[in-house]
Amino acid sequence: MRLLKLLARLPLPVLHGLGVVLGWLIYLAPGRHAVRLRNNVFASGLCTPGRDCKHLLRQSISESGKAIMELLPLWLGADKKVLKWVRRTSGWEQIDAARAAGKGVILVAPHIGCFEIIGQYFGSLHPFTIMYKPSPQPVLDTLMLAGRQRGQTKLVPADMSGVRGLLAALRRREGIGILPDHVASSGDGVWAPFFGRPAYTPTLVASLQRKTGAAAFFVAAERLGWGRGYHLHVYPLDDALPEEKTAAAIRINQGVEAVVRHFPAQYMWTYNRHKRPGGVALPGAPASTLC
Repeated sequence: MRLLKLLARLPLPVLHGLGVVLGWLIYLAPGRHAVRLRNNVFASGLCTPGRDCKHLLRQSISESGKAIMELLPLWLGADKKVLKWVRRTSGWEQIDAARAAGKGVILVAPHIGCFEIIGQYFGSLHPFTIMYKPSPQPVLDTLMLAGRQRGQTKLVPADMSGVRGLLAALRRREGIGILPDHVASSGDGVWAPFFGRPAYTPTLVASLQRKTGAAAFFVAAERLGWGRGYHLHVYPLDDALPEEKTAAAIRINQGVEAVVRHFPAQYMWTYNRHKRPGGVALPGAPASTLC
């Protein structure tokens, strides 16, 4: 822990430089990491004639390492130091307008750039609630808890009690954060296309919005070059999400795809987004068809 705290004091440009090295070391190490990263990048459809897939892959490798190293100051550094790294925002006034209109706010934050800093930034301004799933590694769990419960940010468990906590926060006209591109657990999602392939997609955003009338926004924390900090981009969901679950999931995935296209190298392509959760039938198969 002492070493981690010392590393957390390093300037952000140095940490990002170390992250580039770390990203390549992880990529070159034996295991599924490199295969999954390559497969997801090459299958994304983002490699148009104007964008070389190999170049995008190299960028993604470097950005994945930066994402790891920047967690140290985000979780262990001083609040004031971390918040100064948010160099600018685009569209944040739309969030302020929704709050001024008396609405709860749902920040839909895909795994893009430094998504961890979004909760810290919002929580430094207003009450903010996010779900939390304990890590099986005690050290990592301690770091996550300390790093995420800052300012006015509150953590709730990733279960039905946590869902009730999110619902209560929205009814108090507060803000909540949801990761829309993780694999839903059995019974909590539906299959919907994501970059041309089926992905088991959470349906929570639509449910919470329907019950509370909250305003929803996609938010991405762009990682600026040379360790200069972060730029928060806000993209509103102009219309309420459909009531039908699959239609709502398709709309969410389309929104995530649109944001990823702005920052393709900074998306977490290492995540196994298309895996099938246990107890869930493959898309198009009878519910009893499991293996």
